[in-house]
Amino acid sequence: MRLCATCALLLLLAALDNSEILQTTVQPDKGWTVMLSTKLDQCPVCTVSGVNDTQTTCKASLSLVPEEEVKLLFNCSQPIGQSYTVTINSSIECTNDSCNPSRVALPSILTELSRTFTVEVKAPEKTVVSLDVLGEGLMESSQPCTDGIQYSVVTSKTDSKSQTQYCGGGSVTRLDLLNEAAVSLPVLSNVQVTTLFQASAAPLKGRTMVVTVDPSTTVVLSRDVEEPECEVCTVEGSTPSCSAKEKQLTNAENSLEFSCLKPEDVFSVKMKKKIVCTESSCSPAAAEVDPELFKDFKRSLTWDISVPEKTVLTLDFPAGGLKHISAAENCQDGYRYSVSTTKNDGKIKANSYCRGGAVSHLDLLGTTMVTAEVPKGGELNRTVLNVKAAPRGARMMSVTPDPDTIIIIRRVGEDPDCSVCVDDPPNQKCNPRYLRLTDPRNTSVEFTCPQPQDVFNVEINREIDCTETSCSGNIVQPESLLFPDFNRTFTWDLKVVSTRAFQLDFPEPGMRQIPNEETCPDAHTYSLVIYLRTGPAEIGTFCKGGTVTTIMARYKGRVLLQVPGEAKLDPVDFKLHVGPETNKLAIVKVNLPRGVSDTDFITANYPRDFPDTQQMQWDFTVPGMHNYSVNFLNHAAPECLNSEVAVEYQKKDKKATKATLTDPQPKHQQGNFNMVLKNCETNRTLEGLNLKYRVSVMRSGHPVLCTVDLTKHRGVSVQIEKVGSDPYCEISTNSKVSEKINVAAGTTADLSFLDCPKEDVRLTASKLIWCQDWACSASKLTVPKLDSCLPLLLHSFTWHLYIPQDRTLDLVSPTGSFKRSLPGQECNHSVLLHVAEGDGSSLGDFCFNGDIQKVQVHANVSVTATVKDFNITRGPFLSVNVSQEIPETIIYRVSPKVTSPTLLATPGWPGGMKPSTTVSWIVTLPSQYQAHLQFVNITRPKCKDRHAYMKVRTLDSVEEMMSRREDEEAEDKLLVLQSFYLNMSNCIPEERQFSVLTKITLEKKTNLLAIVLGIAGAVVLALAVLGVVCCVTKKKKKQKMNKESSIYIGKGNIFRPGDRHFSKTRSDNESHVYDSIDETMVYGHLLGDSYQTFTGPVDGLLPTVKEPDPEPEMDQYNTFLKPSETFIPSRPRTPIDRQDSLGFQDSRMVDNELYTFKSTGEINTIRLSGVDLEPQPPITEESL
Repeated sequence: MRLCATCALLLLLAALDNSEILQTTVQPDKGWTVMLSTKLDQCPVCTVSGVNDTQTTCKASLSLVPEEEVKLLFNCSQPIGQSYTVTINSSIECTNDSCNPSRVALPSILTELSRTFTVEVKAPEKTVVSLDVLGEGLMESSQPCTDGIQYSVVTSKTDSKSQTQYCGGGSVTRLDLLNEAAVSLPVLSNVQVTTLFQASAAPLKGRTMVVTVDPSTTVVLSRDVEEPECEVCTVEGSTPSCSAKEKQLTNAENSLEFSCLKPEDVFSVKMKKKIVCTESSCSPAAAEVDPELFKDFKRSLTWDISVPEKTVLTLDFPAGGLKHISAAENCQDGYRYSVSTTKNDGKIKANSYCRGGAVSHLDLLGTTMVTAEVPKGGELNRTVLNVKAAPRGARMMSVTPDPDTIIIIRRVGEDPDCSVCVDDPPNQKCNPRYLRLTDPRNTSVEFTCPQPQDVFNVEINREIDCTETSCSGNIVQPESLLFPDFNRTFTWDLKVVSTRAFQLDFPEPGMRQIPNEETCPDAHTYSLVIYLRTGPAEIGTFCKGGTVTTIMARYKGRVLLQVPGEAKLDPVDFKLHVGPETNKLAIVKVNLPRGVSDTDFITANYPRDFPDTQQMQWDFTVPGMHNYSVNFLNHAAPECLNSEVAVEYQKKDKKATKATLTDPQPKHQQGNFNMVLKNCETNRTLEGLNLKYRVSVMRSGHPVLCTVDLTKHRGVSVQIEKVGSDPYCEISTNSKVSEKINVAAGTTADLSFLDCPKEDVRLTASKLIWCQDWACSASKLTVPKLDSCLPLLLHSFTWHLYIPQDRTLDLVSPTGSFKRSLPGQECNHSVLLHVAEGDGSSLGDFCFNGDIQKVQVHANVSVTATVKDFNITRGPFLSVNVSQEIPETIIYRVSPKVTSPTLLATPGWPGGMKPSTTVSWIVTLPSQYQAHLQFVNITRPKCKDRHAYMKVRTLDSVEEMMSRREDEEAEDKLLVLQSFYLNMSNCIPEERQFSVLTKITLEKKTNLLAIVLGIAGAVVLALAVLGVVCCVTKKKKKQKMNKESSIYIGKGNIFRPGDRHFSKTRSDNESHVYDSIDETMVYGHLLGDSYQTFTGPVDGLLPTVKEPDPEPEMDQYNTFLKPSETFIPSRPRTPIDRQDSLGFQDSRMVDNELYTFKSTGEINTIRLSGVDLEPQPPITEESL
């Protein structure tokens, strides 16, 4: 009862704890054992028994007896299906010819839990048990099955390596198994399986096969000792020959029988063949194999190739190239090739290869063995490789050393059969180790091996002697055609006067020092060695691309360049000069880079000892606005016998400072400096001096700080962008470094500029203006004053103007007019305005004072102003108004000038207009002028939709003077007599763009009718005057009159003869007496003059003339004063006898002597004096 109470309490707690509970009754089938176990301690396996199931027994595991019913209880806080392990096992007992049970079906039990079914096979030796799958077949797979049901078959319960996996839905319907083999099937919870097997047994008959072996081939089958035991037998007569370890096949035809079902998993096959070569050929000439022979076995194919002495063996791989690998590497595809050659001294040289490389040809010396390893089932070409033999020919080359150049060929390999020879037989001389060429002549060099580059290195040496001032040669690029596939060392031996130094100057970007035992990434490694009395000292090893620009070394030295074979020669072209006198071992000049950097340096001979009592100097050039620090990374101090080790630092015009190796070195200093390391006389039985140190550089420039406050400028934003290439220029906002900074409108930003030249940073600003409900009327675009802390000049300022869709933006110049910048009409002003639509489509560049009076845009607009200095010019740059909507996209109001042509271009020219847009020019001409319209440049589109038009009409007419589509030819020139509209409308183009450049030239109008009438009148007048003169002349020819007559001198004063201006008296001078006056002689010559406004006498003010009383008139004087009754316009009756008449002038008078009129009409007087004069009485002939 106590147990039941406990169980009840447990059930209650489980219910309160939301645990899963499963209670079920099971009865295992006959022959099946069921084992249940829990994966969690809190989830036991319980059985329920007793009256009314009142007794519960819980265990961690439980084994169920076949055919015995039991009630189970599963109680777990975790999902039950994954919390328990259920294994359901059965076995098939077989004899030599039958099995029990013969039919195996997986029981349906505990389907709520995950289960693993296992069926074990038990059979006598040499008995095979076949399980036929009833239903859907199986297929072998190494991947998880999609339905979650995956079979595993092992040949032995203890051998997991022999496991094979199967999924449903294949063609495998039989599984052949031996004793202790097992089939297992994991099944997830709530998954039903209905797999059935039909079991049968029979004596084991292993795999049999018949193979044919070539007489020159030896085949050996070997069993892996780790694989299950299996025999292979050959049937020779009635008695089979069997072996469980190894079997060799030599006969032409062999019948094989294996005692296991899958001998390919147990045995591997080794095939060996022989190839015999003479000095000129091989038999057979190819390494061939039957691709199907033992294909499903792992195969190792070996060819032993024998060659006579002094014969070159060539192997060609026709199936693709090989890739060289190390002996420890594996080939991913399982194909591996090994080539080993036995040399005459008995040493073996072996190389391994994988497929998929560039090696397709091998030249070998000596007996060679080639092995190809092929995986199980691997495909193989019938011809694995081709074999050729040839006499061991010498490699020949012609060498011509340059003058003062020595070529040394030195052995580095150990091949005993290779020598280097010079000259031709019979005078040929050979040496297996060394050859020196000095004569500058063409020399024949022969190597007795096919690949001498593996045996010999080449040194090419040149000597350069220098005087006190110059050198006999220069460091030139070494000869690249000599021995290109050999490892080469180019050396230059340099020598100057003992008190001086030789100087090596390296081109940009300098050289980089590396540890002496390392090589350069580009395979070009430079070294500098100098020769002291105590022996050579290695100044350093260098690579291209570094901070070292110059090295000066004392007296005598050598420059070395090491280049490996097959590397393309690309040397540094450094220069050699005679340096100054020095007591230093060497002087190294260094240009430290800008920015943050760490550069390492080492002393001569490092890590070996620095020479005794010697000094070495480094001259460092530090970039401006940078700090440097010196750090000793590693050093060794010697035991000094005399003097001491010291480090000296010196700057220009400053005293040197001394330090020891253990003293603090310079930190965070600026400026160029020299560092000198001095050694003492050391105890050479102990470790000497060496030093490795680092020079660190960092920027020391102080940033320019500026706080930009845009809260006081409504709608204004600021943009700052790096436009230069200086990588060390940094701009940041709120401590964040960026290439481009935007300070949004209405915000505040803390800006920082570090090491930035002004030309590398661009400052622009913009302003948003929303023109709603006439809010922008009469606005003027001006540039606000930005924060003065900004270290940059404002490059440009942009106004973004936004208007409603039913409004138009009017742009008016503050000077009254614009000029658009076009070729031949460029803007040279200090102010340039770039106008574009809101989408960025350009309308053009404009400046002040031109032919455009106003621009109206039916769109949002951006205006960018660019001036030399916004601190001087802040605007206003434009006046902006919002007006009523216009039908066009853009309207220009243009007033051409008389003095020069006017150019009009479509928006975006020379680019095209936007699709489906219209632009108009309202051109107002001055009075009395007409316009010549010329279309200078037209680009016609191919329209996809609608048409593009060009139209011209006058302002007072609805009739168009010209209207042309894009597919019609337009007139090049057009004459327009008055103000007009010019309209361009674009289609939706398919190809090309629509753009037009128009030229307007003004010309004054010509009145043809007036010209014709004037000519006719002049002819009539001339005839009339001629007739009158003739009559008067005949009638009054002899009559003498003592009458006065007035005359007018155009550039003098008005006078009369009575004023006594003549030299003679009246009595003796009759020059003033006129018998008659020929009018054609007086003013007829003026009839063709043009009309000009009279401006008065040119020689000063008009004189005051005091006129006397009128004198008696002359009989025929009326003819002179009366207007002609002909077509000639009448003269006005001008009072010439009154001084007051000078106060008036007729506006129709011309600049001629007689004030003759050219046109008709009433007198239009112009006051010439400031006094209001009384009206004059009418003038009659009597008064004259």
